[in-house]
Amino acid sequence: MEQIRIGLIGIGRLGTALMKHWCDQRVPVGIYHPDASKAKNFIISYPNGYLIKKEEIHEMHAFVLALPANQIVPFLSECMAQKVPIQNTCFINMATALNTQDVCAQFTDLNIVGLKFLGHSTDLLEHGNGLFITEQPIREEIRNYIQVLGEVKQDREEVVGKVNELATYLAINAAIDLEDEFENNNFPLEYKKRAMTSLFPEVIRSYSKGNLGHFGKEIEKELKNKGTTNQN
Repeated sequence: MEQIRIGLIGIGRLGTALMKHWCDQRVPVGIYHPDASKAKNFIISYPNGYLIKKEEIHEMHAFVLALPANQIVPFLSECMAQKVPIQNTCFINMATALNTQDVCAQFTDLNIVGLKFLGHSTDLLEHGNGLFITEQPIREEIRNYIQVLGEVKQDREEVVGKVNELATYLAINAAIDLEDEFENNNFPLEYKKRAMTSLFPEVIRSYSKGNLGHFGKEIEKELKNKGTTNQN
């Protein structure tokens, strides 16, 4: 793999998940944070990481923006105002709620591509094998470093927001229903916690993989038959 220099800003849940798997693959990553002490503490857990200053961002071939949507434009504006020479760096916008075309329109001299993670950062951290969506082609040598994290698929950016929103809505709705049913049955709080953290997610994971047990398959059959009856 060609030695491409990768940088990262954003050491929250998504940035941590990315860093964990880059560390597993021994991919060196330059970490920038306006608070150098936070960056230093962060890389203690990731020996593949090294500190970079804002003035060194231009030395990165690709710089991943794992920031909240409302922080990306101010960060790039600050770099431009301070005349940091970042025109030759490929910036990767990972904020689901920030359309990359809108950012490009504000920074016409910069190379900005969108790469949106479809899924939950905790799952990415624990299991890897993520799914990333991009509208624009990403340079192959940079794409190789992204594929260490999972699959890269070309599609419209807004799909990610819609899928994440729909899945989150339905999951929370199901969790609320579960809480209501447990309360109606006067089950102990400990049972509800166990159902939420263990039984519930594992049943969904098994269903998605098509390997429900006998009991689960019977319930699946019952629910699908009920749905068909209601439609008729």
